[in-house]
Amino acid sequence: MIFSLISIMLAILWIVIGTSYTKWHPIVVLFTAALLLALLLGIAPIEALELMIIGFGKIVQNIGLLILFGTLIGYALERSRATLSIAGGILKHLSILPLPYAVSCVGYLVSIPVFCDAAFIILAKLNETLSQQTKTPLVGLTVALSTGLFAPHVLIPPTPGPLAAAANLKLENLSLLMMVGGIVALILILVGGAYGNYLIKKNPISGLRTATDVDRPKAKDQLPKFSFAILPIIIPITLMGLGSLLPFLPKTTFGFSFLHFLTRPTIALGVGVLFAFGLGKTKRTFFIKTTVVKGIKLATPILVITGMGGALGSIIQTVPLQEFAQNITSFESLGIVIPFAIAALLKTAQGSSTVAIITASSIVFPLLPMLGLDSEMGKIWTIVALGVGSMTVSHANDSYFWIVSQMSGMDVKTAYRTHTVGTLLQGLVGLVVVFMGHLIWSLYP
Repeated sequence: MIFSLISIMLAILWIVIGTSYTKWHPIVVLFTAALLLALLLGIAPIEALELMIIGFGKIVQNIGLLILFGTLIGYALERSRATLSIAGGILKHLSILPLPYAVSCVGYLVSIPVFCDAAFIILAKLNETLSQQTKTPLVGLTVALSTGLFAPHVLIPPTPGPLAAAANLKLENLSLLMMVGGIVALILILVGGAYGNYLIKKNPISGLRTATDVDRPKAKDQLPKFSFAILPIIIPITLMGLGSLLPFLPKTTFGFSFLHFLTRPTIALGVGVLFAFGLGKTKRTFFIKTTVVKGIKLATPILVITGMGGALGSIIQTVPLQEFAQNITSFESLGIVIPFAIAALLKTAQGSSTVAIITASSIVFPLLPMLGLDSEMGKIWTIVALGVGSMTVSHANDSYFWIVSQMSGMDVKTAYRTHTVGTLLQGLVGLVVVFMGHLIWSLYP
């Protein structure tokens, strides 16, 4: 097992070297990293290729249309100058907050009903426009957004990870989990906002990518109205938010099947695309045609790179990490740290936060009495610890890492120094918060 973990670290090291120093394209680096890891793990070349195809295919199947539709929305917003209108509206309504914290708060609210991957795709172009309009380094705003979306995604039901963990641990008080998870997530988005603010002060605006240059309008009335411009973003988010409530409705409810179809993330974003097409005021057919052509061109490299990350993750998943994680549980005195450590190990090794939470919760459930966490509140602290662990850390085998880096124009080295470090800081601060919260609860139950 130790050799397998070392092999994974060597593959990750090659990704950093290959993309940062040799300047190879990430697609090539990820492909060779997966082959290298398969070789070190003793997997036959044909079997390794089959595993990579499966991993690539799963990613494309799960988020391929999300990336395409999100890119179409982003380009339509930019081409119609709707992003300028939205940016102005956000700055007006959240002017009391420093910009990185405002962006983190937007991420917090959006990510509760929406997957962080889809939400980042939707908001990436808006983030770029805010960068351009305020002359703020995009790297800081990107981290503020990515971390602001990440914390609620792993801590607040009805997102799938904490919801599944609650089911695995047989938790009954879901509303209390939402409250505790919401408070911890709020603390962690402030950590992400603070780190984004630090990056803004550290990095000058020159030399960093900002929003694509667009001609500034000569008059304010050339911009779409804020209430209309924001519809391609608000409509998908609202639909996906409604989708998160469907499990609480009986399936016999009138229109349930139609709502289930309409609120699926892919369909919701597709509806957003239709509203985005409506932003073309003149030559509507030409606007739609150029948006589709340009959107496909922009989405293709993002999709392939993200898919290659899935191919690497498929090779990593051949390592029996659950057995190694179960060995950690022999340190009984660590208490609440055990769930965090297992989730962090699984997240860092295989990439998916949701998979890490679900798997770790299955491992931890039989140990709850031994760890003194079998009460209702103990289960809540366990789920929050699992969520915080599943943030630690987002790197090359995580599809979210590639979406953040590619949609914001970061190279891999920069993404490691910013987004990955941001998720590490959130994880470590989250561990301290959970440990202190659990300690106080155990002293005053």
